[in-house]
Amino acid sequence: MLTYDTWDEEKPAFPIDNETKGALHVLQWAYDHYKDDIVYACSFGIEGIVLIDLISKVKPDAEIVFLDTNLHFRETYETIEKVKQKYPSLRIVMKQPHLSLEEQAKQFGDELWKHNPNKCCEIRKIIPLREVLTGVSAWISGLRREQSPTRSHVEYLNKDEKFQSIKICPLIHWTWKDVWNYVYKHQLPYNVLHDKGYPSIGCEPCTSPALDTNDLRSGRWAGQGKVECGLHES
Repeated sequence: MLTYDTWDEEKPAFPIDNETKGALHVLQWAYDHYKDDIVYACSFGIEGIVLIDLISKVKPDAEIVFLDTNLHFRETYETIEKVKQKYPSLRIVMKQPHLSLEEQAKQFGDELWKHNPNKCCEIRKIIPLREVLTGVSAWISGLRREQSPTRSHVEYLNKDEKFQSIKICPLIHWTWKDVWNYVYKHQLPYNVLHDKGYPSIGCEPCTSPALDTNDLRSGRWAGQGKVECGLHES
């Protein structure tokens, strides 16, 4: 089995000249290969909705983990409820941080995301995901190469140094237009904030409408010199 420790083994090749640009083949291989030894960490943004639909075709009872920071938009939680109704067999886990917002404020000060967003992300996202991935060989992510320069070299299969795991990214060749075409074609539920200028949606205090229409992540941590929460940084 391909794991962090056996990374040098030969990797499978996936066809990309098909309707899902390889995504469905990658997911089929992933669940055949890892069985239940894999999780999907989903933010329930638009890419996540596409992946959930594709995953449901391969493994209807897959485990989907949402890192519930307790700081997400109301619309995000509403989207999760819609997904639960559409895909009742999926096992959606709302992973909580160890510290409540009140406990975090007592230890680090009020509104930590304003004066130390990296620490806030560490407490509320990175540590919880590390706990989820402990003992799991692989995880799935909705990264696309088009999203940002920091993601432009992502492969289908990646050696994840941060979590010492295999990170599988089925949508690397999808464009923004591809994502929306799929959602409209299959009439999938999605976060209504996408229709209000939010192409990338994270925690409410750190997410605003996109400042640059050519940069889908320009509304994340605007003005803070931060482009990633840390989940996808080595």
